[in-house]
Amino acid sequence: MAAEAGGGSNLIEVVTLLGAAVVAVPLFRKLGLGSVLGYLAAGLAVGPFGLALIDDPQTILHVAELGVVMFLFVIGLEMNPSHLWSLRGQIFGLGSAQILTCGALLTCVGLAFGFPLAVSFVCAMGFVLTSTAIVMQLLGERGDIATPRGQKMVSVLLFEDLLIVPLLAIVAFLAPPDAENTRTAGELWRSIGIAAASLGALIAAGLWLLNPMFRLLARARAREVMTAAALLVVLGAALMMELGGLSTAMGAFVAGVLLSESSFRHQLEADIEPFRGLLLGLFFLAVGMSLDLAAVAANWTLILSGVLAMMLVKGLCIYAVARLMKSPHDEALDRAILMAQGGEFAFVLYQAAVGQGVISGEVNTNMTAIIVLSMVLTPLVVVAHKRFARPLAPSMEGVEEARDLHPAVLIIGFGRVGQIASQGPIAHGERIAIIDNDPDVIRNAEPYGFKVFYGDGARADILRAAGAQHARVILVCVNDPVAATRIVELIKEECPQAKVLVRASDREHALALVQKDADWVVRETFESALLMSREAIMALGTDEAQADEAMSELRRRDAERFVLEANGGPFAGRALLLGNIDYVPPPPRNGGSPEPAET
Repeated sequence: MAAEAGGGSNLIEVVTLLGAAVVAVPLFRKLGLGSVLGYLAAGLAVGPFGLALIDDPQTILHVAELGVVMFLFVIGLEMNPSHLWSLRGQIFGLGSAQILTCGALLTCVGLAFGFPLAVSFVCAMGFVLTSTAIVMQLLGERGDIATPRGQKMVSVLLFEDLLIVPLLAIVAFLAPPDAENTRTAGELWRSIGIAAASLGALIAAGLWLLNPMFRLLARARAREVMTAAALLVVLGAALMMELGGLSTAMGAFVAGVLLSESSFRHQLEADIEPFRGLLLGLFFLAVGMSLDLAAVAANWTLILSGVLAMMLVKGLCIYAVARLMKSPHDEALDRAILMAQGGEFAFVLYQAAVGQGVISGEVNTNMTAIIVLSMVLTPLVVVAHKRFARPLAPSMEGVEEARDLHPAVLIIGFGRVGQIASQGPIAHGERIAIIDNDPDVIRNAEPYGFKVFYGDGARADILRAAGAQHARVILVCVNDPVAATRIVELIKEECPQAKVLVRASDREHALALVQKDADWVVRETFESALLMSREAIMALGTDEAQADEAMSELRRRDAERFVLEANGGPFAGRALLLGNIDYVPPPPRNGGSPEPAET
């Protein structure tokens, strides 16, 4: 009966946590406040300092830290070793510059509050360690993890994860001579050796054991065993690093990097993703529950002034370092806002400092409250900045603007449609120029041999710089109906010599483009839908000739409806002459000429 009672109590806590998340997160996202703040608020509401429905947040926090571990594993899967090596300058250069600058100035903040040098240093370095969970979650919600600005933040976070080991060693050196658990220099070197051995063992296992293991399990065709193996890799790597005194999150990240070029990468990511999302949400709930409102009330002047001073100083330091490293203002400000809080590794550092007698229990309690408050305030600052600041300018790193081009074919917009449409002119050996107004599209195209220039096709000066006045054909492939219509209108005014081929989003958009005198308009879903229809009737037993005849009839009827929708205006006849708008004559059969378009 006792066991049943205990199980019922645990089940109540699980249901409470899930219920709080299900109610709070959608509500906060609806209000535009983000999911992180929703989790934190829900945790505060159900925790011991709220409704007291759950009274042991530390136990939940230890379990929920696995969410951060799994998050770092997924990030590692996206970074192959060569890419990680290319970030070495950012990891050690930008990371060390930011850590040293912030650490020095935050130590001065502690001294200004009247704390001794050792206490000020430990408190400052704990606050320097940014919350990986919060920054990664916010970057993920914005889709910025893979962007250059996001990669710089990831690099700094990786350096901070590496920093926890030397910081723990420094704490041991700072310990008073009579403090318990004080370690000798020999013991410290032994700890460093164990850490290096653990890291080496993990790398060796990743290089020579993991892929053969997954190949063996894949042959067994047991889906649940593959999921168990994925969890084993993540948790095993975290445990190996923990036994070596290193960061568990760093261990998971290293395992992810080692598997980033594996053929099982996508399978691993799919297996881990549900656990990662759930445990990361649980982590934010536990952080919210950990906010000790009683401690805040008892020392509210110290804690509130401390959190404001430390966030402000850290944010200014991050901004200054970013600007010195040649980052633009918008990017530097964004980094300062996202990374101005303390993080979860500060809890580990402060606990070790208490055990070594470097800081008192009261300082630990106050600093923990400051860290948690800074984590709570960060999503609010992000929301306020998003609401009141001007939109964040896209990073132009690695992007070149169009100027003095002389193409035969100009392609405006290089998404899925533009990429496919470019293949014909390229195969024909024509000179082409491509412009797009999304820097990420431009950077992503470069590894595949495409030179895409930055430019907005709705501006006359950009069209001239891209050589539109020299082009014989201009393909407008943008995924914005309003912009496409404006571009066509501008091209017809500025470049009457060019034939204009346009992607239309739907029938109404196609009518608008015809009225702007576009030379050829193709609705983006029409031809693909007809091809599916043709394959469907062929699968039912119709031969190719009958299928082609049926598709021709569908095109003819659609063209007739298109003309009727033009209301008999002056463009009705032109709509048919343009190829009947989406009417493409079927390919020649038996070497004959194509069937003429029905008009």
